[in-house]
Amino acid sequence: MAKTGARAKARAERERLAAAAAEERAGRQARSAERQARRQRLTGWIPARRPRANSALAERRRRNVRILVVVLLLLNALVYLITEDVGTVVFAGVASVLVAPVVYTLLFRR
Repeated sequence: MAKTGARAKARAERERLAAAAAEERAGRQARSAERQARRQRLTGWIPARRPRANSALAERRRRNVRILVVVLLLLNALVYLITEDVGTVVFAGVASVLVAPVVYTLLFRR
């Protein structure tokens, strides 16, 4: 009879521990769900980022675009430093945006 009581106590202890673990898991899941809902509310209106291509061609294209942007920014900074006329600086900025595809083709044509 003593063995039955000891087994029952052990089983009751295991069940108590299992219930506590289940309660803790449920609490973690609830906090995680709240965190996800909060994040969704804050960032739901922002479009999801597309995965970035890691191919060699994509890397080369990103490098080329960075070089083009740096070249155009340096040219615009040079125009800004040399001229004092605001119209010339604005014209150079607009022209650099419009000429960028042509310059890209000339710089990076194969």
